[in-house]
Amino acid sequence: MKQDLVPAERRLTAFDYVLYAALVLSWSASWYALSLQVGTVAVQTSLFWRFAIAASIMWAWVYIKREPMRFPVKLHLAFSGMGLFIFCLNFMLFYYGSAYLISGLLSVVFSLASVFNLAFGFVIARRVPQGRVLFGALIGIAGIGFMFWPEIAGQSWTGNAAFGLALCVLGTLSFCTGSQISASLQQREISVLSASAWGMTYGAVFSAIMSLVLGHSLALKFSQVYLGSLIFLAVISSVIAFWAYLTLVGRIGAGRSGYATVMFPVLALLISAIFEGYTFPAVAIVGLGLVMLGNVLVLGGGKKAD
Repeated sequence: MKQDLVPAERRLTAFDYVLYAALVLSWSASWYALSLQVGTVAVQTSLFWRFAIAASIMWAWVYIKREPMRFPVKLHLAFSGMGLFIFCLNFMLFYYGSAYLISGLLSVVFSLASVFNLAFGFVIARRVPQGRVLFGALIGIAGIGFMFWPEIAGQSWTGNAAFGLALCVLGTLSFCTGSQISASLQQREISVLSASAWGMTYGAVFSAIMSLVLGHSLALKFSQVYLGSLIFLAVISSVIAFWAYLTLVGRIGAGRSGYATVMFPVLALLISAIFEGYTFPAVAIVGLGLVMLGNVLVLGGGKKAD
């Protein structure tokens, strides 16, 4: 009898690579799109509209695919947890952190999600990561550090900067917490589409409540740049990217799925070079090589699935 492999041990298939590529490309461009919204509308209001649009699309997808819509209260607690940690607090904390830290450092902090997910897997499931996977993740993190070292070295470490760093670390932990909830739902064979639709719905509701409690309006800014970035973030960076990510979590585990957060700053930097005039110093080129090597080690680790 052939023994089933747990997601963290299974070798990636062609479909896994397609999901991974879609995820990296979607999230790489999201940083630039997000920067176009900062300071235009209240953070919570932007999040409300982003995930209200995304949830509407996801619900239509659920309906077309005839996925289940009704679930017991216990599962709604998990869905609301996804909404709070992935589709609300995660983004809100990074929005606020961006007021204190340079954009490159934000990407570096969020890239720690791959390490946090591996740590969560060890603490929660007592699952020890393979040496090759762990080594690859560490090399990738080191590479990101090299790539953004010129910006990091120029950062003024005041009390405000330390506070911003703490916000971004909490945002990353929030994202990883939601990822673990999603993984547990998939282990119970709950549809990724259904869970994402409910999670985004709850995320939109939480954001709306926060916005109103803080005295912000839910009105949009009707400008081409703001609406264009909002639609991109809702459709590409939310519906497509999170479907790809949460599907990967169930297929290959949260640890290796989270490694996409190490890869997307690389392409985000290329986008920055095109639209914002960023130039690659020599140390960044060295870092790029380390990131690619770490990616090969992480994605290549695992046993052949039968």
